[in-house]
Amino acid sequence: MAVQAVESSTASEGSTGSAGSSVSLGPAVALSCRECGERFPLGPIFACAECFGPLEVAYDLPTGDPEGLRKRIEAGPNNIWRYAPLLPVPADVADKPNINPGFTKLVKADNLARELGVTGELYIKDDSGNPTHSFKDRVVAQAVEAARAFGFTTLSCSSTGNLAGAVGAAAARAGLRSCTFIPHDLEQGKVVMAAIYGGDLVAIEGTYDDVNRFCSELIGDPAGEGWGFVNVNLRPYYAEGSKTLAYEICEQLGWRLPDQLVIPIASGSQLTKIDKGLKELIALGLVEDKPYKIFGAQAEGCSPVSTAFKAGHDVVRPQKPNTIAKSLAIGNPADGPYVLDIARRTGGAVEDVNDEQVVDAIKLLARTEGIFAETAGGVTLGVAKKLLENGVLDPALTTVVLNTGDGLKTLDAVAPTTGPTVVIRPSLDAFREAGLG
Repeated sequence: MAVQAVESSTASEGSTGSAGSSVSLGPAVALSCRECGERFPLGPIFACAECFGPLEVAYDLPTGDPEGLRKRIEAGPNNIWRYAPLLPVPADVADKPNINPGFTKLVKADNLARELGVTGELYIKDDSGNPTHSFKDRVVAQAVEAARAFGFTTLSCSSTGNLAGAVGAAAARAGLRSCTFIPHDLEQGKVVMAAIYGGDLVAIEGTYDDVNRFCSELIGDPAGEGWGFVNVNLRPYYAEGSKTLAYEICEQLGWRLPDQLVIPIASGSQLTKIDKGLKELIALGLVEDKPYKIFGAQAEGCSPVSTAFKAGHDVVRPQKPNTIAKSLAIGNPADGPYVLDIARRTGGAVEDVNDEQVVDAIKLLARTEGIFAETAGGVTLGVAKKLLENGVLDPALTTVVLNTGDGLKTLDAVAPTTGPTVVIRPSLDAFREAGLG
């Protein structure tokens, strides 16, 4: 018996490289259109030739022996490759040069829970512990394996910062060339981290959506021949990396589903893949089947999905971003409609917070749990706090809030209001006068 699993991705026309069914990527058997169901051989394609819908990885996953599969996973390496039987990667993936992300901390946030009035279990899934300090290492690690399989020599992406850094690091480790594209006005920390790995970094005047459109043009041009764009022609495989967040959370909870998850929204892909991973664990018998709710988090200055959810719309209207949370500043999120479906199906919601609330949430998490989140984490915790205050999140249930990156990447957001408590002369009298003794 097999479980068929499918994955959402960005719908765009065109591809580079050669597609073929002879490529072996573990349990992956085909690409399937999310809209019409048409199937295609595994390859570097990302849009359905029949309806232009997004393509997703379809699998034959192992069923019938959940206890054996659970033991196999637990005996695996302490990174995402422990879940290789459920991912589109070759069997020997753990033996290849890779940045090996994953199995980051699930922090039981008791101090934060008390502050927020949460009586159930509250956890922070802290993905700042990945090699380049964001969850993007998960998705890029998957894309590298697909790039190798399809013979690409250059790894590329459009990025709001974290992805460019992850691609640069992964390409360096894999011995591939990298050329990444970013908006011209990113945080300096992310620019430096994307450039330090020695690949080409191209800053484009405009927003992320402008950068993404440019990359879609480049992918069909001879200049892009032999290039694997992780979030375009490799997107069906790349997106699978986010499933590992769902796998890890449930395994770290003792193979059980959380009741509620709060997840940031940029393109919306991460949220949809976490939902997919949870459904796979249920279908495989690795966790008990029970209801769970998924909540999406956006910054007020770029909240097209939240706006659509609150208005009861099924279509997401693009917005021009204006927020300090630049990693979430995607005004035309590809997976927005799917996020709406998941939030409504699970009984969750999509909410947003303003920049001041983002900064307050960053400081709250640092002060209570010693975790310095980037602005995306501030958005997610800020939304969780708002949902609790509005009675939407149940404080008695087991809740997981995602922090997807390191605060050192977005220092500008908190620097104006964060610094020394006091400046004193080097004497005990001055110390006492400051009231600190």
